[in-house]
Amino acid sequence: MTLKPMLRRALMLAALSTVVLGAHADTLDKIRADKKIRVSIDLAVPPSGMTDASMKPTGSDYDVAVLLAKDLGVALEVVPTVGATRIPNLQTGKADIIISTLAWTPERAKVIDYSVPYAPQISLVGGVKSANVKSMEDLAGKSVAVNRSTTQDTDLTQNAKGATVVRYDDDAGVITAVVTGQADLVGTSNALFQTMKEKAPNRQLEQKFVLRVNDLGIGVRKDDPQLLAWVNTWVKANHANGKLNEIFKKYHGAEIPKDVVEKWVK
Repeated sequence: MTLKPMLRRALMLAALSTVVLGAHADTLDKIRADKKIRVSIDLAVPPSGMTDASMKPTGSDYDVAVLLAKDLGVALEVVPTVGATRIPNLQTGKADIIISTLAWTPERAKVIDYSVPYAPQISLVGGVKSANVKSMEDLAGKSVAVNRSTTQDTDLTQNAKGATVVRYDDDAGVITAVVTGQADLVGTSNALFQTMKEKAPNRQLEQKFVLRVNDLGIGVRKDDPQLLAWVNTWVKANHANGKLNEIFKKYHGAEIPKDVVEKWVK
């Protein structure tokens, strides 16, 4: 290949890279121009995301999205998702951001950026009272239900040696499995486990042990610094004015611990 064609090819590649990076960097401008923000939310993970009796979206994640869109001065478009499609929705351009119980993990942080955390989430293993389980080691030889591609799936797959991890495609499937007796042990969030207990009091479900306390962040595409900076400023402001705490308390029945918020925003 001669120097001239090589130079032409290099310039074309550089131009293409600029276009791609520019598209990411201008997401906030595009949102403002379109007067709409598309937010990926799982509406099958009560009380974070769900639908009411009129089939309208509700839940803590939905209320956070409503507040964010209002403060940005644009309309909110909900992009329905399940756990496994949250990040692909963002990467393929179907959504502008993710607000959907998205816990920080090193693996996810390689492919998306996270905002300052807006809420905590307790991740646990629970099950029927008769199941003698108090630690990860006690899961050996037992089956545990999880939602595919969640932190519970990752933690149990990596650390529950000898256990069978049974994966479902969404939280609704996990809830049904536990409530109907298809699964006696489950890896899930505290909020979803409370829903299971309420739906099936006869199953005598109880918490076995805590897997981790997750920091939930708003997911943003890589190389989107302008949007990420705006979201971070917004999260910190709404921790300071107490609005994020009000939303969390409304749906989860407890306040976000002040020391946790201080750690997040410092």
